[in-house]
Amino acid sequence: MLRIGQGFDVHRFAEDRDLIIGGAHIPYDRGLLGHSDADVLLHVVSDAILGAIGEGDIGKHFPDTDEAYKDADSKVLLSKVVELMSEKDFRVINIDCTIMAERPKMLPYIPQMQTIIAQLLKVEIEQVNIKATTTEKLGFVGREEGIAALAVVLLGKENA
Repeated sequence: MLRIGQGFDVHRFAEDRDLIIGGAHIPYDRGLLGHSDADVLLHVVSDAILGAIGEGDIGKHFPDTDEAYKDADSKVLLSKVVELMSEKDFRVINIDCTIMAERPKMLPYIPQMQTIIAQLLKVEIEQVNIKATTTEKLGFVGREEGIAALAVVLLGKENA
């Protein structure tokens, strides 16, 4: 059995926060605002997987009203999603992600992001594709107010 899931998320920039995308710390003068570490890429990966297994989204599993998830490391949250996926006998076949940001440039950090995500998903690096694009100065991303990301995942059922 094959299942497809998708995820989309946005976070606005904020002062005095680290910028963490795909588990990678990116040097920048601002970070992203969120209840957790606001890792927009790991959030969409989590949402895509949860969608594919019919388990809602990260807000359902890790609500921003729960202080237990205040400043949470999104790598830990994704690991919990992967555990749930495994319990349901699914595995990642491949994932394709896009980061939308005017600045900073993501290209230098994509190999590190791929490595981190592949390790968290327990797959080969070739199964994780990450792209980055700008929005040609249009919209909130173009005005450098925040960063958006999306992901599509294909899962296979282990015992189908």
